[in-house]
Amino acid sequence: MSHHSHEHQSFETRAIHAGNTADPLTGAVVPPIYQVSTYKQDGVGGLRGGYEYSRSANPTRTALEENLAALEGGVRGLAFASGLAAEDCLLRTLLAPGDHVVIPNDAYGGTFRLFAKVVSRWGVEWSVADTSDPDSVRAAITPKTKAIWVETPSNPLLGITDIAVVADIARTAGAKLVVDNTFASPYLQQPLALGADVVVHSLTKYMGGHSDVVGGALVTADAALGEELAYHQNAMGAVAGPFDSWIVLRGIKTLAVRMDRHAENAAKVAELLTRHPKVHTVLYPGLADHPGHEIAAKQMRNFGGMVSFRVTGGEEAAVEVCNRAKLFTLGESLGGVESLIEHPGRMTHASVAGSLLEVPGDLVRLSVGIENADDLLADLTQALG
Repeated sequence: MSHHSHEHQSFETRAIHAGNTADPLTGAVVPPIYQVSTYKQDGVGGLRGGYEYSRSANPTRTALEENLAALEGGVRGLAFASGLAAEDCLLRTLLAPGDHVVIPNDAYGGTFRLFAKVVSRWGVEWSVADTSDPDSVRAAITPKTKAIWVETPSNPLLGITDIAVVADIARTAGAKLVVDNTFASPYLQQPLALGADVVVHSLTKYMGGHSDVVGGALVTADAALGEELAYHQNAMGAVAGPFDSWIVLRGIKTLAVRMDRHAENAAKVAELLTRHPKVHTVLYPGLADHPGHEIAAKQMRNFGGMVSFRVTGGEEAAVEVCNRAKLFTLGESLGGVESLIEHPGRMTHASVAGSLLEVPGDLVRLSVGIENADDLLADLTQALG
């Protein structure tokens, strides 16, 4: 069943049904885990359903890829071994030596490392823009710019970029707009509908949702680009395995209800932090005084589960808050059902130290889970001291 048959359905219904066709052999309501590498051919080149080798295609991964395309409103979804594997495939598909990319001044440290330490070795140049400011994006574009990269909300400062505005800028420049939709998930935000060319996900985060799988995805609304990405996915080989694909599909079924609770809890956490004397800045797009609040309200269904804040005592105080938290687990990553706390400067964003993407030392990042909100508030209160 292709994703086209789900176009008229609401998001929650697509999340559960797109790509999840009952097994024709047994009637199993969940696609089986095809833990298999190769497929019997009916005569030379006689493939059943197009399957010959699981790097090229695997039925469990196909189910996930159809689901991803349906959720983002694209025509092609591709699942990878990790978010960075997805980004690597995208960059090597879109770019050649001599090309230029505009990257955001606030982004996942691994994305920055990929540009600064890996792709730059192959003669791809990049410059940094504040993507929340359209003039900054325009100023960063050169005649060689082939892609503009956006993360919104951004990691870890929760900056908001107007996707539709930057999509217009990209089109005018003849560049592709790439939007990392990991923090929002397709439930809260649909970049392709706003003009983006490609959406990137770390499936590890909200899509999987249970801190038990690593994966990545690309989705595009352009069939030709989708074919090109699929060619490179197969040629380079960093594909999602069948078991990982199955785990992510399982997580996606509850994405909508989870995101509702993440956002509800995060709003309560942000309000508590706003009132706390040991916190001088709260970064959450749901707050009316957040500089991106109105754009976020326009392009997102809700404001998500990520909250960052800056403590008054400086870096040591921020580290202490992380160490004192009990219910909030000290750890990297985000988007799982359990709440996490971390110090970006020393943990997830250590790779951007000394760069234009360096983050403040007094910053703490929270991935607000779906536990009871009162318990979370009590833990933060004791952690802040």
